[in-house]
Amino acid sequence: MIEYRVEQTCAAKTIRQVALGVCRVSRGALSRLKFQEGILLNGVPAHTDQRVRTGDILTLVFREPVLPLPAASHMPLDVAYEDAALLVVIKPAPLPAISSRHQSGETLQNRVFSHLGAPRDFVYRPVNRLDKGTSGLMLIAKNAHIHQLMQRQLHSNALQREYQGIIAGILPQMKGTIALPIGRGEGVKRCVSQSGRPSVTHYEVIRAGEKTSLVQLQLETGRTHQIRVHLEALGHPIVGDYLYGEEDTRLPGRFALHAARLWFRHPLSGEEIVCASPVPQQLTELLL
Repeated sequence: MIEYRVEQTCAAKTIRQVALGVCRVSRGALSRLKFQEGILLNGVPAHTDQRVRTGDILTLVFREPVLPLPAASHMPLDVAYEDAALLVVIKPAPLPAISSRHQSGETLQNRVFSHLGAPRDFVYRPVNRLDKGTSGLMLIAKNAHIHQLMQRQLHSNALQREYQGIIAGILPQMKGTIALPIGRGEGVKRCVSQSGRPSVTHYEVIRAGEKTSLVQLQLETGRTHQIRVHLEALGHPIVGDYLYGEEDTRLPGRFALHAARLWFRHPLSGEEIVCASPVPQQLTELLL
C-alpha cells in the first residue's frame, strides 16, 4: 500500500499524474489498481481523472494475487540486509532459488516464506536470480510496488551486481570487457550467437594460480547464464560448471561462482545500500 499526502506542488493534478509521477507507479500497475478498485482519495474510491487538492490523502492499495503457499522450512536463512521493504539473503549452493513443478524439494523460496512468518498472502518476489549452482546475494522485494521499483533499477543498471569466480586457466589480460551477444542454445543452454541479445561482462583478475584464477566479474547486462557463457567463449569456463565446462567432484551440485556484492538505491529513502558476502572457502581452496 502507498499513502501520499498531496503537497501544494501537486494541487490540481489528476490522480493519474500523481500516481505515475510522484508515487512512481507503472501504467500497468495503475491499470490493475483501477480494475481492483484500489485507488482511494480521502478514504473514498476514486477515478484516475479526478483532481487532487493540497492535503488530500491518496491511497493506492495493491491486492496480492492468491497463489498456493509454499511449504514451510525449518532451515535457517542467512540475511545480509532487511527492512520493511526489502530482504537481501545469501543463497547457498546447490539450493534452488525458486520452487517450480520441476523442483519439489527445499528451495530458497521456502526459507524466505518461513522467515517472514509464513504469511497467508505471501508472494515471492526476487529481483535478481541465481542459478542453482551459484551461491551469494539475492534481493527480494516484500511487495509488488517495491518489486516494480527495484526492477527498474535492475534494468537501468542502477542495481549493480558483482560476482567472484574461480576459472580454468589464466586469462591473457588482467582486466577487460567481454561484449558478445547471447542467444538460445540446445536445451537449457545459451550460446554466443550473432543473432542473440547484446551482452556485456566486465572482468578483473584478482589472483592467478598456475592452473586456475580468481576473477571478479560485473554484469552490465543480465542474460541467462551470461557469465558462464562468456567465460566458456574465452576458453576459461567456471571451475565445476557442469553445463559449460566440466563437473568437479570437489563441488557436488554446484560450480565456483559466487554473487559477492550488490549495491543500489533504496526505493523509498534513496539511501545507497551496499551488501557484501565473502567467497566461500570451498571455492578459494580451488585456486591452484
